Amino acid sequence: MGKSIIRITSHFQRTFTHYAHSTPLKCNVSQERLRSMSSTTTIKNSLSAVAFILAGASLAYLALSHHLFAANPLLIAVQIGSVLLMLWARKTFGRRSFHATASTSQGGLVTNGPYRYWRHPIYASLIYFVWAGQVQSPTVLSLAVATVATLALLARMLLEEHFLRAAYPEYVQYSKQTKRLIPFVV
Repeated sequence: MGKSIIRITSHFQRTFTHYAHSTPLKCNVSQERLRSMSSTTTIKNSLSAVAFILAGASLAYLALSHHLFAANPLLIAVQIGSVLLMLWARKTFGRRSFHATASTSQGGLVTNGPYRYWRHPIYASLIYFVWAGQVQSPTVLSLAVATVATLALLARMLLEEHFLRAAYPEYVQYSKQTKRLIPFVV
């Protein structure tokens, strides 16, 4: 997977550099600035991919160590709600492709369905699910791994927001009125 990411980012960098050198600029951005922007995007995409891998590995560890799924009826309800939120968000988002990096996909900014209340309902649902599994029988190691998963997902949210602000000018206003993880709170 790491080699694939490197190949993809290298291809992106070559394509962007070729485009920057072969296309006359119609704005006040220098060629050097474009190359710098390309490097910054590559670094952010790489960080996003690392966060994706960390979150996935954390979830896998929690599942294999029996610290992911709850047994308490109330916590099971939270986890079922989390899965339903994720499915609702995925259905609302539509047939867009999934990205291991936090880059934007084709189409406009989605602000309906759960995105009306959460900026990141899929990430939020994963965090809710993970922590519902921790409440019941936490260990120092499982809490540390859940924290790593949460921080990795938070990193992806922040990187994704960077790309969304660049792609959609209306995202700034949307982010002022919609909370990131808990509707009306955070």
